[in-house]
Amino acid sequence: MIKPTQEQVFSITTQDEFNTVALQVFNYQFTNNAIYNTFVQAIGRSADSVTSVEQIPFVPVEFFKSQRVVTGRDTEELVFTSSGTTGMITSSHLVIDVSWYEESFRRAFKLFYGDVKNYTVLALLPSYLEREGSSLIYMANDLIEQSGNPDSGFFLYDHDKLYSILKKQQADGKPTLLIGVTFALLDFVEQHSINFPELIVMETGGMKGRRKEVIREELHTILCSGFGVKTIHSEYGMTELLSQAYSKGEGVFNCPPWMKIIPRDTNDPLTLIEGEKTGGINIIDLANINSCSFIATQDLGRVYADGSFEVLGRFDNSDIRGCNLMVG
Repeated sequence: MIKPTQEQVFSITTQDEFNTVALQVFNYQFTNNAIYNTFVQAIGRSADSVTSVEQIPFVPVEFFKSQRVVTGRDTEELVFTSSGTTGMITSSHLVIDVSWYEESFRRAFKLFYGDVKNYTVLALLPSYLEREGSSLIYMANDLIEQSGNPDSGFFLYDHDKLYSILKKQQADGKPTLLIGVTFALLDFVEQHSINFPELIVMETGGMKGRRKEVIREELHTILCSGFGVKTIHSEYGMTELLSQAYSKGEGVFNCPPWMKIIPRDTNDPLTLIEGEKTGGINIIDLANINSCSFIATQDLGRVYADGSFEVLGRFDNSDIRGCNLMVG
């Protein structure tokens, strides 16, 4: 089975094109990914039985904690790892060709926000900076470099410096993006308040055990007040993926054309659901061609008719039913 090219994946514009490439990717990964092949056959499917996107099996995201989820025999260029508390088993994403990741996040950013060279990119991501292997840090670092702006950069806990740079960008009228982990953004607005309506504040989710979890509406109200903005943007991605979805407000996300969310039944992990119902989030990420493009996450969400979606929460470990084959 021939491997689809980056040009094929990233030039997708229609649903028919997406479906065609998705089936090509499925057949390529079924043939060349031993873990995925074993999983597909274990649930009673085969390449011949999958003739539509709706029939493609989604591998549980937990596999990335215990298995080498790689398509092909090439050696990985780098490894992305998930964050976790002490003693927690973390996921490892073996990245065979990092150019697929770079192409994916650069194109997606341009699609949703335009040329990054027009922005000052500020990253408040302390918990990610303090460990190795963060795919978010890789992306943020690249966007900072691509911006070509000397004021762009990372911040650990120097909130005073970040505040002064935000004031400078506002005075200069420079379009500015502040991407931050949730707890760090909350820490910042407890110390500083700024009225910067043009600022794009993008939260990446996660308290990482640093603060009490709050519902999205409450979180966004606090951040809107602290930064003086009308809406809070969000980024939805994960270690196991090479693509991100973005929300420009109200917690409603949109995917780039090579990524799609398909909800599954919360009680039957192998059954997809239709209509605007709450279900487990399955993700097709065609940029993830050297790993697995079809992943069943632990997130709960709702998908709308136009393909946009909301993330409503996560499964508790006790609620993850079935699909435990090979997880261990």
